Amino acid sequence: MNSLGTVLITGGSRGIGAATARLVAAGGYDVCFTYASRHEAAQGVVAEVQALGRQAAALQADAGDTAAADGLLQRIPASLPPLVGLVNNAGITGPLGPFLQASPATMRQVLEVNVLGLMLLTQQVARRWRDEGRGGSIVNVSSIAATLGAPGEYVHYAASKAAVEGFTVGLAKELAGDGIRVNAVSPGTTLTDIHAAAGEPGRPQRVAARIPMRRPGEAHEIAEAIVWLLSQRSSYVTGSVLKVAGGL
Repeated sequence: MNSLGTVLITGGSRGIGAATARLVAAGGYDVCFTYASRHEAAQGVVAEVQALGRQAAALQADAGDTAAADGLLQRIPASLPPLVGLVNNAGITGPLGPFLQASPATMRQVLEVNVLGLMLLTQQVARRWRDEGRGGSIVNVSSIAATLGAPGEYVHYAASKAAVEGFTVGLAKELAGDGIRVNAVSPGTTLTDIHAAAGEPGRPQRVAARIPMRRPGEAHEIAEAIVWLLSQRSSYVTGSVLKVAGGL
């Protein structure tokens, strides 16, 4: 199968990012993704993508290192086809707990990874597409926390994701005339290890009763929405925030 182009995914070694990498590869795209530190997991995703007959590359990068955003596109292997999609998936919450206990260091790191790093990479990709006279599709991964506020858990994280959603809507309108679509997916509670990183591995089970569908989501269910927004099946969709949250 001829390639549909390359999709760049941040945070692609696990969870929603890895599920998205597998799904876009199955759909005919080549894949380049970033990862923070889990080299073995990243190489496992590379192998899975290659087993689907697609090219794959894993780049170690810190999504919160804003100085590195400029050079990331230059690190994509020249053997890969042109970039046609960007999935801004990398994100962190910091420890669970009341906002009054959140440290300035935690808040700064969350904003650098979830907002500033995302914006800078998006800027680089959109500039490249516009300079080359090509369109493309950007999907930002938000969170239902942007709507619900996450009181008592991670209000600062919710605020960062609300910023992502506002950025999505504004940038979509700004770039629509250039043929660049910008959308977001807003997952609800999903079975990934972000909860363990926040200090409560069992959180999905604890909050399941609040979800109208009475269960947390699976990573592949979120990936399905991301890949639809990336693809030409959603060619008239831009500036949208798609909730994939079991009715939450």
